[in-house]
Amino acid sequence: MEKNNSIPVTPTSPSERIVSLDVLRGFALFGILVVNIQAFAMITAALQNPNAFGDLTGLNYVVALFTRVFVQNKFWTIFSLLFGAGIWLMTSKMKEKGKKPAGIHYRRMLWLLLIGLLHAYVLWYGDILFTYALCGLLVYLFRNLSPKKLLIIGLVGICLCSGILGLVEWSLPHWPQEMLEQQLENWQPGEEAIANEIAIYQGGWWKQMEHRVPFTLGFQISSFLIFMLWSAGGLMLIGMAFFKWGILSAKKSKAFYRNMLIIGAVIGVPLVLWGWIISARHNWAFEYAMFKGIQLNYWGSMFLSLAYIAGIMLICQSRLMPRITRSLAAVGRMAFTNYLMHTLICTTLFYGHGFGLFGKINRTGQFLIVVLILAFQMWFSTLWLKHFRFGPFEWLWRSLTYRKFQPMRIAARKSEMMSVEY
Repeated sequence: MEKNNSIPVTPTSPSERIVSLDVLRGFALFGILVVNIQAFAMITAALQNPNAFGDLTGLNYVVALFTRVFVQNKFWTIFSLLFGAGIWLMTSKMKEKGKKPAGIHYRRMLWLLLIGLLHAYVLWYGDILFTYALCGLLVYLFRNLSPKKLLIIGLVGICLCSGILGLVEWSLPHWPQEMLEQQLENWQPGEEAIANEIAIYQGGWWKQMEHRVPFTLGFQISSFLIFMLWSAGGLMLIGMAFFKWGILSAKKSKAFYRNMLIIGAVIGVPLVLWGWIISARHNWAFEYAMFKGIQLNYWGSMFLSLAYIAGIMLICQSRLMPRITRSLAAVGRMAFTNYLMHTLICTTLFYGHGFGLFGKINRTGQFLIVVLILAFQMWFSTLWLKHFRFGPFEWLWRSLTYRKFQPMRIAARKSEMMSVEY
């Protein structure tokens, strides 16, 4: 069949979007913030080791337990699945228009990589855009495989990540003493190290570079090669498989999603909870919490994320909570903008170039801030998309990718108006 090269290469229009993907993306974004705000507000070690910093009693304990069992790793897992699905969706639409998707895809990933580098080194060390861009460059090569093959390769990737962590645990007795002591200090820093990190982030922007640059560099090299490449890349491949099967576009039966929800929750919650219990019993000691605890959370999160996906698909199919789902869909359509907005809001609140609240807000207060940001972004995203086709950073990313300024204002045609139909 002859290809039609007269069709212009353009981004997906609002009328072509798959609502369930946007709702799920918006839902996942807020779960990510529940975890990330700990990294914005407290010392680095506190993210994996709740005992490292801050009060862990009363409501603070409840928030920490809820975050670990129901949030941490679950929403990052969902977002990785969605990123893989997005790669397949974008490239397949281009092929339908008779265009070769490789150039567009690689430009898209390279611009994302550059934005991720700026985000990580200039604003916040916890950036995930760099990781997604690098994985996106690689998983693209597998996109045309059958769903079954994508699932198998993806599972191999996430198993490799778990296996590497197991090998690290096995090798602990053979570590040089100095190296082990350094890791223990990173896991449970002393008072001087805690005071130093607080002083850095309560200081000005330039002073923050003392911690941000070396930590980011280590994460982007060692952590990416050892863990993130395999886990994030594997999940992206599984996301492609799920989309091809119709799982992420709410095309399966209600019975399918109900079973998926039950199985995911029944397996996932006990695994993660057992990881918390093991870690707490050993007072969050490095050799237990860093390995057995994280392993159980890692695998439990895979199952629990499936339960969350199934729940969102059932809500979309049943047209429940239409106002909330419309708002979440708007947040999901502006996920890039809203993700970077999290950084701008939180660094302004917690870092010294803003209000300097780093180390001063407990876990309960952090959770309340997340709720406020959630409410604001649901309102803001809905309002913005009544007038514009893309969020500000979505527009920038698309304009750079397609090498031309994209039309920003919503066209008068009804098909271009923001309306979420089920």
